[in-house]
Amino acid sequence: MPRVFKATEIEKEDKEIKRDYLDRHMPHVICPDHVKRGEKFAVKVKLGEEYPHPDEYDHFISMIQLWNRETLLAEARYTAGVYGSLPSNVEIDFYIIAPDVSMNLSAMSVCTKHGLWQSEDKAVKVV
Repeated sequence: MPRVFKATEIEKEDKEIKRDYLDRHMPHVICPDHVKRGEKFAVKVKLGEEYPHPDEYDHFISMIQLWNRETLLAEARYTAGVYGSLPSNVEIDFYIIAPDVSMNLSAMSVCTKHGLWQSEDKAVKVV
């Protein structure tokens, strides 16, 4: 099983290089805290605030997934050069229909050089 990197494992380090490493790879789930049952809403998954991720033939973000607990909701796959071979803050919008129960969303991202990364959970109440 591959090692999964999470924010809590790296945030203990205060060194700038660790914040850089974390910021480039850690996905963040951005969406409303409350949604209406049966309505479509946007969920943005974004990597990086300050530091862009490389887009090189041997070092790029190859996949982003959106999960609701143990259920895979959506997935996007990328190839090298999709961002013009320039460093970029990778992001994608997924559109999903709110189910009958509240959700606990998380995202996974894969860097071809640094492995699998998991976001913090984002609780979404369905009303």
